Amino acid sequence: MSKNILFCLDNSDYSIAGVDLGLEIARAEGAEATGCHVYAARLHNERFRQMEGGLPEEYREEDALKNQREVHDTLITKGLRIISDSYTAVFLAKAKALGIESRGVSREGKNFEEIVKETGEGYDLVVMGAFGLGRTEPVRVGSVCERVVRKIKADLLAVKDSSFTAPKGGILVCVDGSPASFGGLERALRLSSVFGLPVEAVSVFDPCFHNVAFRSLAGVLSEEAGRLFKFREQEKLHEEIIDKGLARIYRGHLDTASSIARKGGVSIKTTLLSGKASAEIIRYAESIRPFLIVLGRTGAHATPSLDIGSTTENCLRECSANILVTSHELIPEANATRDEGPAWTEGASLILSSIPAFARALVKDMVEESARKEGLKEITPGYMRKVRKKMEG
Repeated sequence: MSKNILFCLDNSDYSIAGVDLGLEIARAEGAEATGCHVYAARLHNERFRQMEGGLPEEYREEDALKNQREVHDTLITKGLRIISDSYTAVFLAKAKALGIESRGVSREGKNFEEIVKETGEGYDLVVMGAFGLGRTEPVRVGSVCERVVRKIKADLLAVKDSSFTAPKGGILVCVDGSPASFGGLERALRLSSVFGLPVEAVSVFDPCFHNVAFRSLAGVLSEEAGRLFKFREQEKLHEEIIDKGLARIYRGHLDTASSIARKGGVSIKTTLLSGKASAEIIRYAESIRPFLIVLGRTGAHATPSLDIGSTTENCLRECSANILVTSHELIPEANATRDEGPAWTEGASLILSSIPAFARALVKDMVEESARKEGLKEITPGYMRKVRKKMEG
């Protein structure tokens, strides 16, 4: 639930649509709303000083320059502040009409820097246009939006549809098994009740990467290196286990998403796609035209230093729908309470240890998951062969 929402105001069509969209969320969730406009008086003053050398000679004497600077500083500062107050006044009037507690904030400085500073005051959701007044084609996302999303930890709703009146389409949430993706699902489910829209969870697995990698290796490995690398064994392992296993794992993520939704009394559609994650999400989103796409800030392969995942970054740039990037995380109950798994016999452990290290954890998870479903307490070599045969079938 959002408690304190920051609206970034610049009077662009995208900002105006963002206010209308975000205030619906604020009203539904009982959140406070703050409208913020950033103006750059100092930047204008600096530009004026840089142009002083080109003024007519009579205006370049020190007394004349001093007078011009004072007049310019006063007019620019007051003028920009008046504009800023006008933007916030319109915002406050809209919020008041909806019965939403609100306030206005004006900040002077570099736009994205001041938005980031204001966000640090305790907001859990930032709503801003993906583009500003200076949008030019073929820019996919504005520089301010892209810089802000990288530097804040709060959720960010980037508005790309400038014609918001009533939402059309559904809410598409991207699930990859990470806590951030399930956190995104939780956000999507809440927003579905706000806007009365259906939720669809999509998951993408990539069976192609390893095959491409193996084909590239085949041309450079010497015969001796190929033996040491166990090239043929690993290629067969990918074909028989990993590719099929990846599909099962990502289908499992969608099953978990469905379970989370059902516990909340909601039924969702799930879709499994194959290919490069961002490319498939972008292609699929363009085919179904959702109102909103929800993505975790980072994904399953995130590191602590990562500001935004590559899939989220690419979708923010390329998708035409509104985008919610969320930092909220959820560890599904089944995952949080899962035990250490069935015991492995010595023979089964020996077989597992013979599997190349890069695939060992994947195979272990698949076998243990299958054993859990069958209620087995022990994994034997025979059971491992049974799982493999089932997968090959």
